[in-house]
Amino acid sequence: MKLFERGLRVPVLRFQGPIGMATPLRQGLAIAQVAGSLEKAFTMSKLPAVAISINSPGGSPVQSSLIFKRIRQLAEEHQKKVYVFCEDVAASGGYYLAVAGDEIYADPSSIVGSIGVISASFGLDKAIGRLGIERRVYTAGGQKGALDMFQPEKPDDVALLKAIQRDVHDVFIGIVKDRRAGRLKGPDGELFSGAFWSARSALELGLIDGISDVRTKMRELFGDKVKLVGVPLARGGLLARLRRFPSIAGTPSGDIAASGRGLAIADELVSAIEARALWSRFGL
Repeated sequence: MKLFERGLRVPVLRFQGPIGMATPLRQGLAIAQVAGSLEKAFTMSKLPAVAISINSPGGSPVQSSLIFKRIRQLAEEHQKKVYVFCEDVAASGGYYLAVAGDEIYADPSSIVGSIGVISASFGLDKAIGRLGIERRVYTAGGQKGALDMFQPEKPDDVALLKAIQRDVHDVFIGIVKDRRAGRLKGPDGELFSGAFWSARSALELGLIDGISDVRTKMRELFGDKVKLVGVPLARGGLLARLRRFPSIAGTPSGDIAASGRGLAIADELVSAIEARALWSRFGL
């Protein structure tokens, strides 16, 4: 009996945070971070199921795509069904990851959707002009300096960016339509507008399959004795990054190391602001 019960294990992966971005204490979700954990999750249990919890406001479309593809490849190779559970947010790239699931569930208060592409920046050309600062940019290639925030916006640059966004958006739409075939219930203009919804509205639109949580659903499928086994992702963050800047022999008081650490911290703070902006779009 004990040997049998040991087989009642469902691996659970948790994808938390922005995709492709780094924050001060946590590495952003990327294929390099999750690949090993995905391999382990799909091979550690005899049950034909892998569960993935997602709490992400999105981020890099490329990393979203790479992680999505790896999940589907492993699911097909090992004949496993993937169950996805949305936590606070599974939006934009977070929803891209969610559709890797064969079935998608959410909490009643989850935020789901945002099937769109966004690019945000600032226009600082007038600000530096008031400060008497002159911007100097030299390029080889007429479009190399496109969308420079310190220069006036150019219509041709905006048109180029929008064309790229349309291409990326079309890929996203195609993935959702393929993975949710026969289940989507809303018009394209609504589903793919970049809007996001509560779980109950997402269920009505066919973006998810039900309202549930990972423990409840796995018990429904495999009985009360099923064990949920967390599969940790590769660690990474501020402390790990700081270790990449060791003191160099012969430098006074480790000046080079201190400089490197300072740059790493500055980079982490900028990334944290970007990540905060992503979360704040969903009221979090």
